Amino acid sequence: MKPKEIERISKALGDPHRLRIMQEVKRLEWMPCAQICDMLDLAQPSVSHHIKQLVDAGLLIPEKEGRNIKYSIDKEVFGHYITFLNSLVENNI
Repeated sequence: MKPKEIERISKALGDPHRLRIMQEVKRLEWMPCAQICDMLDLAQPSVSHHIKQLVDAGLLIPEKEGRNIKYSIDKEVFGHYITFLNSLVENNI
């Protein structure tokens, strides 16, 4: 992964609302935007901002379904990020 990608992912995961989104999307496998809004009890523009950060970081995949958008986790990107984090502690344990 490029340093900018790692930085973007780390920043995206540094917010408690975005972490909660990731946890719930993982638990349910996918989640529509409206359900994310209900879960967070935030205004729709705030939720959209958080989702955009996660999509821009490559962590969430948007999928249009009719007039709605649902989100799932990009396991490949997340896997590369985990591999990077593991490389930071290898041989240091």
